Amino acid sequence: MGEEIKREEFKVSGSELVEKIKSLIHEGNIRRIVIKQDGNTVMELPLTIAAVGVVLAPVLAAVGAFAALATNCSIIVERIVEE
Repeated sequence: MGEEIKREEFKVSGSELVEKIKSLIHEGNIRRIVIKQDGNTVMELPLTIAAVGVVLAPVLAAVGAFAALATNCSIIVERIVEE
């Protein structure tokens, strides 16, 4: 049995960014989250189940600081799909 990675992209405004990231992290099967603005990667968040609890607060603080300045963003999510 292997793992497959599925990519999804969401368009959000800066004000929705933190809430969307929180909801994605709580889904649990996320491998990586990439935040882009105007086609440029602004932030890349590699996530593992062990690390999520430890780094969640500083990561959300950084995302919140960026969201205060951002208008429209794309969130690219890499999900682990168990086969």
